[in-house]
Amino acid sequence: MNIHHVASQPFLDQKPGTSGLRKRVPVFQQRHYLENFVQSIFDSLENFAGQTLVLGGDGRYYNRTAIQTILKMAAANGVGRVLVGQGGILSTPAASCVIRKNEAFGGIILSASHNPGGPDADFGIKFNTANGGPAPEKVTDAIYHRTKTLDGYRILEATDLDLDRPGTSQLGDMTVEVIDSVSDYAALMQSLFDFDRLRDWFKTGRACVDSMHAVTGPYAQVILQGLLGAPAGTVMNGVPLEDFGGGHPDPNLVYAHDLVEILFGDGAPDFGAASDGDGDRNMILGRNFFVTPSDSLAVLAANATLIPGYREGLAGVARSMPTSAAVDRVAAKLGIDCYETPTGWKFFGNLLDAGKATLCGEESFGTGSNHVREKDGLWAVLFWLNLLAVRGQSVEAIVREHWQTYGRNYYSRHDYEEVESDRANTLVDNLRAKLGDLKGQKFGSYEVDYADDFAYTDPVDGSLSQKQGIRIGFTDGSRIVFRLSGTGTQGATLRLYLESYEPDSAKHDQDTQVALGDLIAIAEEVAQIKSLTGRDRPTVIT
Repeated sequence: MNIHHVASQPFLDQKPGTSGLRKRVPVFQQRHYLENFVQSIFDSLENFAGQTLVLGGDGRYYNRTAIQTILKMAAANGVGRVLVGQGGILSTPAASCVIRKNEAFGGIILSASHNPGGPDADFGIKFNTANGGPAPEKVTDAIYHRTKTLDGYRILEATDLDLDRPGTSQLGDMTVEVIDSVSDYAALMQSLFDFDRLRDWFKTGRACVDSMHAVTGPYAQVILQGLLGAPAGTVMNGVPLEDFGGGHPDPNLVYAHDLVEILFGDGAPDFGAASDGDGDRNMILGRNFFVTPSDSLAVLAANATLIPGYREGLAGVARSMPTSAAVDRVAAKLGIDCYETPTGWKFFGNLLDAGKATLCGEESFGTGSNHVREKDGLWAVLFWLNLLAVRGQSVEAIVREHWQTYGRNYYSRHDYEEVESDRANTLVDNLRAKLGDLKGQKFGSYEVDYADDFAYTDPVDGSLSQKQGIRIGFTDGSRIVFRLSGTGTQGATLRLYLESYEPDSAKHDQDTQVALGDLIAIAEEVAQIKSLTGRDRPTVIT
């Protein structure tokens, strides 16, 4: 083998965020930039020589180029075998599935998730460990530490491989297997859901699933239109494109506007869903009806035993701190534990591995279970379709019946995207300075019960994560949460979360923003959002 040792210098901006390293494509295209980070991954790991690595991404711009580089670096660093998705495609949950099935030491996933793609847009890279989940902080910290001292990387001199045809080839002493991107994941879905019942539902029921020209297109077409017999056209925007067709692959009411118009239009289908760039998020719609991600998690938990893969019941449930407490009420009724974690799917991994939780969810359109160690958009779609088939009700009817049983958690997230970092940090610093004085204060009819900066002690390994979001809780159970997101590449995204619990079913038909109006005003008064961000309104409201 002709292995080159290439000299380079550290880049000081390679600290992984909530889910890996995300930057604009031109940043990754800098000489040595990608290579330095990849070498830092290998240097921070132990005992992987001769073992299996999984590699793939969401198909966005620079995906293929990066894969060829990573393959040559893997060969130079002693990896024994790489399983790479055909065409460089692997959804994030599918990558987790393949890692677990093949007992790989980990996987490198190329994605910036729900962020836009294209030559001047976003790219990302993250490492998943042997359990199939995102690397925990101790691993990402080690990677970051290595990036600051790295003085070179190893790479094999070789021609690029054909990624478009399944088969096996060699890169030096390393075997490369181009695998079918969908088959292992589809088999796993068949083990969890009642495909016979789903086929029957599609004989009369109509669905519209928007893959947003992102990675779930091939998966949805094979599973829904192939294995389940859904009519052609059920999957829209099903061909992955490097720029996601010029769209923003974030499954919310703003960016999935074409799907929203269909489900809220004349002759709407029974069910609608959208996925994001790398396939780990989902938005669920009924005919003229939107299901919040928080409610979706609660409904799935309450109905889990109707699904073959969860017929024996749930060990527990978990939600991220900003996610509404709707699932907490389900857990209480079922007599199971409910865990509140920081944002980031990696925090669910220990709970799932230890058997403490079965279902997990985040308000940012992510739900999943112990079948993999990532959130899983298409899994959520199949779960909902299986519920429709078993219960014989509409999406709206299922949710409204759930509210009658458990009460309704009015909930909304206001995103202020690409705020100047200094302004956003000033807002958060000011809030932290006020926390000690807020308890007992009254804002209209609301009295502050607690105010803190959320910290989490992992119940499995005892690790502590601090400063995970500012919470202001009121005596009636309402909450306001402020958090800076770690998933963007420009400036900062301020997220404001608002929640109010309403047990009276006669009051379940209010407009969400109206129901939360007093809390929105309190959030502005306490945080001075408009003056400090320079924004009159949020970029996105969900």
